[in-house]
Amino acid sequence: MSRHSGQSHPHTVEGVDPHLNVQVFRPEHDAGLPPVLLIHGFSSSIELNWVNTGWVRELQRAGRWAIAMDLPGHGSSEAPADMDSYSPGKIRADLLQAVTDAGARPIQDGDRSSGLDVVGYSLGGRIGWEIAGTQRGLVRRVVLGGPSHNDPLAEFDVVAAQQYLADGTPIADASTAALLKMAQLVPSNNIFAFLTLIEAAKVEPFDPTDAVPHQDILLVAGAEDPRSASLDMLASLVNGAGGHAETVLVPGRNHTNTTTSRAFKDAALEFLAR
Repeated sequence: MSRHSGQSHPHTVEGVDPHLNVQVFRPEHDAGLPPVLLIHGFSSSIELNWVNTGWVRELQRAGRWAIAMDLPGHGSSEAPADMDSYSPGKIRADLLQAVTDAGARPIQDGDRSSGLDVVGYSLGGRIGWEIAGTQRGLVRRVVLGGPSHNDPLAEFDVVAAQQYLADGTPIADASTAALLKMAQLVPSNNIFAFLTLIEAAKVEPFDPTDAVPHQDILLVAGAEDPRSASLDMLASLVNGAGGHAETVLVPGRNHTNTTTSRAFKDAALEFLAR
């Protein structure tokens, strides 16, 4: 196992194994700061979002240990048949159980290693925002990449996607077509699971005003990413709630390739080290 490889971590909910791939990445020299929860995006995985892009390597070099989970139907996690397993609320619960199992502890005054830092990208940004907003006693600092003030999955045309997959009927909605194309880029992706996740997300659409984070938060987007227009609105919500928000635009990057950016990593590592 290489130095940057994660160790599978047991994860059960009420004694039942949900068959979700949870990985814990330890540094050679611990900086004495909280663990970092990494939440990947739609149609991605721990490997694609965090390992191959260098995030795990850079966190370990900085002395940080990280916890990551492949979302249901993604990466090495199983694809449940029931829609409830894909709901944002269930995913948040699984993530919180995973970090607890791995050893994350509530924030304690005077203990710099306590608490949890959160880094999420795209769909992981939505989930990270909600975890931060509802877990003030646990979450210390938050970095969200490619976030959106609305819910792209709620606007996804599932029927059109299913028709396209069945007989090739063109998809009229550009956002739906783009998301489906992204999901099909990795041959091993489970398209059924992704459509089920989208249907579950439609039942629980994202509203950033429902649970606004009060923590220090860094919001990052590629300058060529249409979601960059959401940064100021989200920052205003955090600042208005008593938190502190900073924003970073990464020049020349779009929603697909911002995670590979050195500028993104450097900004996140500096922010999380404070």
